[in-house]
Amino acid sequence: MRPHVSINMAMTADGKIASANRAVSTFGSRADHAHLLALRDKADAILTGAGTLNAQAQVTLGPGPKSKAKPPLRIIASGSGRVDARHKIFRSPGAPVLVLSTDGISRARLKNLEAAAHTVKIFGADEINFNLALVWLQKEWGVKRLLCEGGGQLNDALFRADVVDEVNLTVCPLILGGREAPTIAEGLGFAQLKDAAQFSLKSRRQVGNELFLVYRKA
Repeated sequence: MRPHVSINMAMTADGKIASANRAVSTFGSRADHAHLLALRDKADAILTGAGTLNAQAQVTLGPGPKSKAKPPLRIIASGSGRVDARHKIFRSPGAPVLVLSTDGISRARLKNLEAAAHTVKIFGADEINFNLALVWLQKEWGVKRLLCEGGGQLNDALFRADVVDEVNLTVCPLILGGREAPTIAEGLGFAQLKDAAQFSLKSRRQVGNELFLVYRKA
């Protein structure tokens, strides 16, 4: 009894989602942006990590300007509560903004986020328990389809929790390189190949020089 969880990420041909210094974070085409908005229209809630949100000052996680869909619930995941409480997302019109955190959040950050967000909910001691969080989102907020837009550490936590049902990847014709450049799944990862999250290819299509891939949980 949890929402269907999809991840959507644009990456370079060498698997990077940003440059090593995080200066380059958006490189998809108009087609990729349209694809993102189409996925948002199908979702009841959008999930992002604090690092990804803080790095993009204008992001509000809302639908496109021409969308007729109900604005999706906006959810920020941050175990430490390192979310800029002055971010535009808290001042923009649209669906409520929720923050998922842990007991590791400081009192000061908790106080600031409770004043900025609609709700701050604690799930876990040191790491967000996404299994419990997802059940809560479905039961209390009616979320049936959740779209995660990264970043890499959040994606990794979702993969390790075994809650990802679908992965949408846009492969862009770029090579960024860099040992420290982030990929779609960072964090702890899986120690052994046999434990890796497994998916099967559902569909693929090419638009210009970009490749749009959809993987379904095997």
